[in-house]
Amino acid sequence: MAIFASGSGSNCENIIRYFKNSECVNTALVVCNRPDAYVLVRVRQLNVPSIVITKADLNDASVMMPILEQYDIHFIVLAGFLPLIPDFLIDAFPRRIVNLHPALLPKYGGKGMWGHHVHEAVKAAGESETGMTVHWVTPVCDGGEIIAQFRVALSPSDSVDDIAEKEHQLEMKHFPEVLETIILSETNE
Repeated sequence: MAIFASGSGSNCENIIRYFKNSECVNTALVVCNRPDAYVLVRVRQLNVPSIVITKADLNDASVMMPILEQYDIHFIVLAGFLPLIPDFLIDAFPRRIVNLHPALLPKYGGKGMWGHHVHEAVKAAGESETGMTVHWVTPVCDGGEIIAQFRVALSPSDSVDDIAEKEHQLEMKHFPEVLETIILSETNE
């Protein structure tokens, strides 16, 4: 498996640690689009290979496919990866690219809806709950079939940071388990 990440990498680290002793799942590579992202520090400390790619690299099949083949990648996890995935990768990994979204899709999805932007929208709408969604990646931003959703209650007094923290706790608890279920069901088919 490869994990694509853009930011601090808390989900990436959580996933790597979860599968550390797995006989079925190996985190072979972390792909990052920002050379200053803290995720690169985390994966270096965990002894997982990583590469930094440019937007042009990501959108070039002659760059990306050999990298993924070199690391024998069969499954891709987006963990806070912000660029859109190009069609050639979606075609090469059908129903083998998953994304985590910090809201209950289809609400608060699409272009520009990531991180704090999502939590701010949830707060502004006065939602009584929020959650996380794991979904298949398709050419439509946040439009892929939903695999799993987990919810958490909100209080009117919750700040945007409170909402973000509640949602993040769901990610830490559930995302690796959902990935394990997906990957193991794929290998048993």
